[in-house]
Amino acid sequence: MRSYMLSKRDGNHVVDVVQSKWPNKPKFKAKGIRTVEIDEESSLLIGEEFTAVKLGEDILPFLKIEKLLETFGKIVVDKGAIRYVCNGANVMRPGVVQVEGEFKSGDIVAVKEEQHGKILAVGFALTDSSEIQTMSKGVVLKNMHYIGDKFWEAYKTIG
Repeated sequence: MRSYMLSKRDGNHVVDVVQSKWPNKPKFKAKGIRTVEIDEESSLLIGEEFTAVKLGEDILPFLKIEKLLETFGKIVVDKGAIRYVCNGANVMRPGVVQVEGEFKSGDIVAVKEEQHGKILAVGFALTDSSEIQTMSKGVVLKNMHYIGDKFWEAYKTIG
């Protein structure tokens, strides 16, 4: 894993993407963002105020940043879905027990388990929050980052 500090220009780009795609337009400093390359297409972005996952051009919040994740819309899944979500599966409508907040298709959404309220994953909504309750089947979220994935394991080693 290669690790280096982003240039100010690249740091500004990260901040611009975060402010345009994440709810509540969080304010982060562009200076001092370190990137840890996981592979050619993905890396961890670690700043003073945040940690994020970069997949291609997409930047998603890292799962350990629970306070920040509270500002995102959430899909709550039943206990039967937990094992699949934590193995990288997309979220299917039959496993959804509740939708929290409002979001549109394409928005970043957190996946939460119903019993303890733990965040299991983040991904992109494939349908609007208002439509999920009317669906009986189908994929509702593309899982991009989940507990135990390569980002989670890399973060544990760099701590």
